[in-house]
Amino acid sequence: MGRAKAFDRDEAVRTVMNEIWRNGYDASSVKALSEKLGITRSSFYNSFGTREDLFKEVMGLYSTETPDRTLNNIKEDGEVLREICLMFKAVCEVRARDPEHRGCLAINSLSELTGRHDELSSVVSDMVQFSLDRFERLLLQAEKRGELVLEDRAATALALQNLLIGTNMTSKVIHDSQPLWQAVRLTLEGLGVYKASFDL
Repeated sequence: MGRAKAFDRDEAVRTVMNEIWRNGYDASSVKALSEKLGITRSSFYNSFGTREDLFKEVMGLYSTETPDRTLNNIKEDGEVLREICLMFKAVCEVRARDPEHRGCLAINSLSELTGRHDELSSVVSDMVQFSLDRFERLLLQAEKRGELVLEDRAATALALQNLLIGTNMTSKVIHDSQPLWQAVRLTLEGLGVYKASFDL
């Protein structure tokens, strides 16, 4: 008899991430996740603590892989608006390539958990707030570079955050990146963020 495959915790967290992404948090019970991982429930608790603890770990992993993470790396002298537009285009392409059309795990979880799981919904809402604050910070950087002039930076940042959420949700229905990007680009143009010279 061959040796049992060693338990790879990192791989297990990724598996759980995809299960929650596919089925939602509530449907991903300890029993269901343990069976998916091929471990006992006691091993589950020993490895991950509570299901809530594991969800937080999953969201930490997810945040390192989302298309918008590129916005964390814009340099002070970087072309801010172009990078924002490139990120939005990447979101359209990445979501369209997903054969399961799952959209964004964070936004899906926010919709599912808000008003039902306060501790967990706050984890996801904090991610959204981080993204919103980042948009506002980047817009300020773009203004300082002379890339655009804004009447209301906070409102524009919120508009970009709404666009990001909406794009992720719409991608669950529209599976072609081209019309998704065309619609997003139109909105970015209206906000003064997309420039024809970007040619994206």
